[in-house]
Parts: sequence; C-alpha cells; structure tokens
Amino acid sequence: MNWAVLDFTTPWAFVAALPLLLWLVWRRRRRPPALLHARAELLASGPRRGQWSARAALALRLLALVAATVALARPRAGARAETVRGDGISIVLALDVSTSMLAEDFQPDNRLAVAKETIKAFILGRSQDQVGVVAFAGEALTQVPLTLDYPVLLAAVDNLQPGQLEDGTAIGTGLITATNRLRDAAGRSRVVVLLTDGENNRGTIDPRTAAQAAAALGVRVYTIGVGTEGVAPVPVGRGVFGLRYENRPVRIDEALLEDIARQTGGRYFRARDAQALKRIYEQIDQLERAPIRATRYVRFTELFQWPLAVAAVALLLELVLVWRRGALP
Repeated sequence: MNWAVLDFTTPWAFVAALPLLLWLVWRRRRRPPALLHARAELLASGPRRGQWSARAALALRLLALVAATVALARPRAGARAETVRGDGISIVLALDVSTSMLAEDFQPDNRLAVAKETIKAFILGRSQDQVGVVAFAGEALTQVPLTLDYPVLLAAVDNLQPGQLEDGTAIGTGLITATNRLRDAAGRSRVVVLLTDGENNRGTIDPRTAAQAAAALGVRVYTIGVGTEGVAPVPVGRGVFGLRYENRPVRIDEALLEDIARQTGGRYFRARDAQALKRIYEQIDQLERAPIRATRYVRFTELFQWPLAVAAVALLLELVLVWRRGALP
C-alpha cells in the first residue's frame, strides 16, 4: 500500500463538524468557573486539581470529536493509477454461451462449465496481459473490456450463463465485437481466442468478413471447436425435473474456424474433452510476448477504523474521568 497517496472519500465532513467544534469551545469558555465542579471535595482539594480535571475532560471530548470527524471523512490510502510497462499481450476471450454449450459430453460437467473453469485458470496465469471477455450466442455482448483487473474478469466469467443473450450461434458478430475491443489496444500482440461448439446460424456479419477485419487490424484469432465426435446429450427443453436432453449430432463448422484462424495468422484447435481444452489454452499461453504499456488501477485501503477507534477510546476515558473526578465540562 502506498501511504503517500492519501485522500478522503467524504471531505465535506470536516466542514460539517467545524461549527460543532467552535460551538463546543465557545460554550466551554462562557461557563462560569463555579459550575465546573459537582463535588465539594474537589473544591477542598484546590482549584488546580479541579481545573486540570475539567481541561482534561474537555481535551478528550475535543479529541473524540476530531477523530470521529476524520473517520466520517473516510480516509483511504493506496489507490492510484500507474503505468505498467513489460512484456504482455492484449487478449479478448470470446465465449459461446448458447444453450448447446450445456451439452454434457465433457464429463463430469457440461461444455460451458468446463470452458469457464479453463478460462479462469488461463486468466489466473496472467501477470501483465490485458484481458477482455466477450460473450456471444445469437448476439454478442462485451462483458469486460480490456483490463488488468483479474478479479473482475474472474467474476464476469463465473456469471456467464445461457439465456443471457438471444439463443443461436453468431460467430461473425462475436468475432467482430472482440476485434473492436482490440482496435486501440496497447502493444503489438493482439489476440482473440474464440470458443464455440456450433455452426454460424445467426447475426448479420459473415464470419469470414469479420476475420478479414481482424487481419486488417493485425489481430490474430485462435479458434477452438468444442464437442465430442458423433452425438452428444444436448438440452432440448425443460421438463418436470429440469432440462430434457436428447442425443443430437455434434456439428462444428471446422472449415470455417480453420479459415478464420488462417486468415488472421492464428491456429484452429479441436477440444473433444476437458483435458484437451486445458492443453489448448496452455498452448495459447505460449504466445509470443510483446512490450505493452497499460494502466493498472491499485485499489484503496480504507483507514476509517483507526480514527474511529481513537474517538471511542477518548470518549471512554472522558467518562472515566467524569466518574472519578466529578468534572462536568
């Protein structure tokens, strides 16, 4: 944490507390000395002792007020934007979230669940790579733009589910959406990893046209087709006990995915099981590194609990002093 970077979330608290502080000091100065003591034995012990008690209690009360004001202003430290330079890539992960991704041929789970866990492991292996996430089905949506905030990326991947977008497989729309996110990306190495389990059957953008646009921008596309050979249990509707599955032929347009990869200088992979998918992402992890310059945002650490503790201790000490000395500031 960078303690040199310190600010307050609600600095107006200082202005709000100033009139109360001035009123307390003014009220204390106007109070007659004869009212400073509630017990006669304090008078007998001499004026200095009574004055010390009253002044100490007032000082503790002022300290509590100041500390509480600082706590209300919510001090925080460590947050800043810093420029990161190093070797890395700018990469967008485009994931098919159509209902066919619920096919249960990647035991012990479905295709989407396995893909999500594999992508999360891939993200956790980053250090200086800017990563973005695009989800597509019958349409496409950027879930997270390019960022170095890996916890945000992991949460976004966790939340991906079929039904969030119109169903279908719009490969061209998903690819062009991911490519647009890399248009102004830092560094010379810009990559899209596009994972799908079907054929292009939605969207107004031809996948090969999208691939040409990616190639023109210098974006390499790595395509992954997921699914076993032959048939797989695919959800076809809902029944009393949840989704109903039927064995359907696995149709992946491998020729299209190969063309997209070839046009952009990438590679096509076929994942027939969970282990194969993991190995594919490990291969992609070996991409050539290129210098990047990106902005990393370091999060704030809240510090309000410390002045709040000081205020509580000061109030407690004042109560003890009042009880033992009988001073009423």
